[in-house]
Amino acid sequence: MTLTVVVGSSGSGKTTFLNDVHKSHKCIYIRQYHNIRPYVTVSKIPNFDPTRLPYWDIYEREGTASSIKVGGTMAGEFTAGLSGGQRKLLLFELVAQRIASQNNLLIVLDEPFAGVTDDFVPFIVKRLNEMRENHEILLVTNDHVDTLKEMADNTITVSAIDRTKVQVNKIEGVSREKAILALAIGDAYDYKGSWADLRFFLQVEVLGNGALIGVAIFTIFAFTLFLATFWDSSEESAALVLVAGGIIAFFCLNPYLLSLADWRNFMGEEAEALLHASKDMNNFLKTCLTLFLILIVSVVQFGITNAVTSGLESVSFWVAMLMDSSSLTFPFICFGLYTKLPFQAVQILSSLPFLFMIFFSTTFSPGSGVAGLKELRYLFARFYFWCMIPGIRDQMENCPADDGKNMLYMILSALIGVVLFLVVMAVSAFMRSHKTKKESSKKNALKDDEFRDLQLELYGEKAMDIQSTNHSTNSKKKESA
Repeated sequence: MTLTVVVGSSGSGKTTFLNDVHKSHKCIYIRQYHNIRPYVTVSKIPNFDPTRLPYWDIYEREGTASSIKVGGTMAGEFTAGLSGGQRKLLLFELVAQRIASQNNLLIVLDEPFAGVTDDFVPFIVKRLNEMRENHEILLVTNDHVDTLKEMADNTITVSAIDRTKVQVNKIEGVSREKAILALAIGDAYDYKGSWADLRFFLQVEVLGNGALIGVAIFTIFAFTLFLATFWDSSEESAALVLVAGGIIAFFCLNPYLLSLADWRNFMGEEAEALLHASKDMNNFLKTCLTLFLILIVSVVQFGITNAVTSGLESVSFWVAMLMDSSSLTFPFICFGLYTKLPFQAVQILSSLPFLFMIFFSTTFSPGSGVAGLKELRYLFARFYFWCMIPGIRDQMENCPADDGKNMLYMILSALIGVVLFLVVMAVSAFMRSHKTKKESSKKNALKDDEFRDLQLELYGEKAMDIQSTNHSTNSKKKESA
């Protein structure tokens, strides 16, 4: 197997080259400053033996090994644990253990020695030599260049002057696209999810996540104040009490909802470094956990609201509170977990339903607004919620006469944002699929004699097996088509 080093001056695009390789091929990727959730306990990671980490025996003698966290920052909060260099060693050992029974994988490493002191260099070198026995390794480095050049089978040199060309060993003027394509080798890593991964999620995200405790403490604090300050409210003030309760419920959930974008980014990088089986599975579990939080807070809101005022005891009012809350919080789940948007964009887009509810639902000023624009009120769950409140219903325009229909329209309006999001995602997926087909055709056009010679340069005789396998696979695809 081979170890290929990418070199070049600062700013020449070495990391960009690795990122493009990662985007183009299925590979294991460890970034220069790789993120892991800071509250992950190392000893809880499934199918991982931390005792193989350097100096782990010291933690065991001190009796702290079972509680060591990976460290780092998330959403502005620092959590003590392993340092940046130790976290990199953890990732190396994690990958080494996970791929021990696999063959022919492409492992991409960005600055494997960055943040690591010299005394740990032998450990990384040892792991690199072990991994290269069965796998292909591609890495970038600015540290210990001589050490890696001695180990390397190939050297790819990138330049800031002409970013369309690279040098492969002594071959100059190689197309950058063709070089990236030639690095494709190996099968996708095979690691199937198990009950151990589910237990890991529960231990990390439920039992070991301080954010849930924060939500619980703030919810108790806020609704205790609500109970004390709104106690013995008159039935005529029910609408104002509901507004206050809804705002409190929203802000009890808001910090947790805003952290979803950061969580998604951490989760994606963890999946690249094989920390868990599936990014999609973890997103689904996180969605279920967030929905459960929304449900619990709505129950608290319903109970406290009925404690301070009367006339809202029916279960239908709890459903209304839940739907009203869902219409304002579901966008955070959609944009936070299921897009690649940055934090600020997620915050703005997810907050728009709350803002639009104030503008268009007409619940704060019934009957007002420009003719035609007022019809948008039917898209908001808050409108149908207010149509349920005694004394307020008469002020609302064109409330459904039938209570059953009112409830149905409220549920549908609460979910309309999710439905639109799913439609947009489906269209985006279709467009990506079409783009992938075009890129696949473009890649096939690049696989000429120069490409085959380049693979021979990089992988030697093994390239012949790769090309033979690819030819056989393509023939089968054409036959099936």
